[in-house]
Amino acid sequence: MITLNDYLYSGDTVLRILQKYSSDLELEATAAGNEIDLVHCSFLNQIKDMLEHNDFLTAQSQKIREFYMHMAKEYPFLAFTFKGRIKSLIRAEEKFNGYIVEYIYDYYGKYHRFPDTEEIKSRLDCFRDLIAYRIVISIPKCHLQEGQNREDEEIRYLYEIANMLPGFMEQRGFRAEPARGVKESLSDRMEAAVRPYYRDYISNEGEYGYRSLHITFYDDTAKCFMEVQLRTKAMDDNAEIGPANHLGYEKRQENERARRDVIPEGECSYFDEAYERGMRLQQLALNTLDVNMFSAANNSLINDGCGLYRGRLILPYEHLSRFQNDLT
Repeated sequence: MITLNDYLYSGDTVLRILQKYSSDLELEATAAGNEIDLVHCSFLNQIKDMLEHNDFLTAQSQKIREFYMHMAKEYPFLAFTFKGRIKSLIRAEEKFNGYIVEYIYDYYGKYHRFPDTEEIKSRLDCFRDLIAYRIVISIPKCHLQEGQNREDEEIRYLYEIANMLPGFMEQRGFRAEPARGVKESLSDRMEAAVRPYYRDYISNEGEYGYRSLHITFYDDTAKCFMEVQLRTKAMDDNAEIGPANHLGYEKRQENERARRDVIPEGECSYFDEAYERGMRLQQLALNTLDVNMFSAANNSLINDGCGLYRGRLILPYEHLSRFQNDLT
């Protein structure tokens, strides 16, 4: 069994690592008749295509920029940022193998048997966030009227923007994907027409106080999915540096994916391989890797210029609220 770790000490670029890993994995999977690893190869090739062909990203980012300009015109008093990223190679590999481990573990615990290959393949057809954009808004205090609650006002505008977004994007070649009832909005601020498309972590607050609105679009031009998250600054702070921060979330996921107490070793090769790949990634000492355009002093201090670990930034826009110094 080959793993991503086998390719992280060659000094190659991320793109070259992806090419070698997916090519070798496909040869091994074909020889062994391993259908899950063939799905794995397709997943890796999606990431490779995103890194290799930038034309669609340029077009996609331009359409996102149109919404940015629309907001700047409609809400000049708001401060907001638009950010976009491609999920990093290490995080994507962890997530793919983690899905296999979690699904088989939970399935076996419930039914006392292993899922068949088609059931596992169906579970893996759920990656929608390889490309993700985030919109974060804030109302400067100078724009609040006496008696107004900042949080309430920001949430009101956040839902207003959320109601507008699907129609705006549909006119530009994007289709909102149904959320299939996951975290369906309980807020009366969410319009009925767009409610089926949002996963609402504001009215359904997540673990550790995580709050956000998530929606997935399919880009008909680029033939790929993308996720958009909408948050207030306070929500973003909690998700980035507060109790719900991503490092803590990743650590909890690592703990979930380290479970194998009820799974007999050797009984399910799909579980065993995904588990081993995940465990090896968790044990990486990032400062020992030799990947072009990547440097790490340790597992916390990282210069991730290549998007190997934290992801590749593809859209940084920031709108500073106008009239902040207007005291009249």
